[in-house]
Amino acid sequence: MPSSIPLRIARVFCALLLAATCGFAAQLDLPPPGAFTIVVIPDTQGYRGRATKATPDSTDPLTNPVFQNHTRWIVENRQEQAIVFVSHVGDIVDINNDEQWQLARECLDRLHGVVPYSLTVGNHDMTKAGDSSRFQHQFGAERFKAFPWYGGTFAARPATPAVSGNNANSFQLFSAGGLDFVHLSLECNAPDDVLAWADGLLRKHSSRRALITTHMDLGPLEQPKSNEGFIKDPKGRMRWVKIHGARGNSAVQMWDKLYRRHANLGFIFSGDQSRTTAMRLTARGDAGNVVHSLLSDYTSSGPLRLYRFLPAENKVRVITYDTTKREIVESTQHVKDRAEHQFTIDYPMGRGR
Repeated sequence: MPSSIPLRIARVFCALLLAATCGFAAQLDLPPPGAFTIVVIPDTQGYRGRATKATPDSTDPLTNPVFQNHTRWIVENRQEQAIVFVSHVGDIVDINNDEQWQLARECLDRLHGVVPYSLTVGNHDMTKAGDSSRFQHQFGAERFKAFPWYGGTFAARPATPAVSGNNANSFQLFSAGGLDFVHLSLECNAPDDVLAWADGLLRKHSSRRALITTHMDLGPLEQPKSNEGFIKDPKGRMRWVKIHGARGNSAVQMWDKLYRRHANLGFIFSGDQSRTTAMRLTARGDAGNVVHSLLSDYTSSGPLRLYRFLPAENKVRVITYDTTKREIVESTQHVKDRAEHQFTIDYPMGRGR
């Protein structure tokens, strides 16, 4: 089999040539030796065609080109971008029906057996009472249990098996760059019994670096009373819920009951708020550890997030990349500042300096 080095050199040369003619910001570079990438897929609600919210009068077949582009790009670039894990922040579908779940399954089948990945259940992926049975039908624990990186799932209460169980809350174990990770996917507004399960897992795996993906974390502090409020209201860790009624925990409650208590937690990934689009917040846990909360919800319009871990520099480079336009994201409708889409985070990994 011919060496991939000439191909890599050629691609770097082409990237530099394009950068010279089209502007460097539009291009995605290659990670340096020893680096690795975690991909976070934002909400994928961009379904088009028959019986969708976007095109309710259409008679065309159901499609989701952005979702298809995301998973296609990940598979095509897995080796070059050193992608070791993929997480979806939830709102996998826009309407919780069998047709959209089947298409979501087709999109995600590309990743299956290629790269470790997790799915988070958003408010569009279940009923207000927390029934995620359609998600569980397509992406239940049985689908993942043969993979060595799949840790397991929260066991639902026998009286309500469709609520919270069967991979609606799951964890994964993986290693990269000499670092061991535990990743948890927690459903939107996870109730106390789910948080107790997650607390036990983080304690059990306290020697691993912890990452959490949940659907609701950052956005308007209080539930907006108008569409304009979603854009202009004060933002931070949210104090309101959409799912599970009185049992549901807000993002602030999830921070107090779970996140802040674990010294190994470094990152919380979320989506849900397209009009906030991109936001980050840094807080300290009870042990003094820095926890980076990162919202990315790019209106299902093309961008996703690459978290490029650079162990030699003790940094994580955050790259927002549009897999449809194949270019770096500089600005969006609601967030004009490039620095909210392209930035670097300090994250000690015991390397370098």
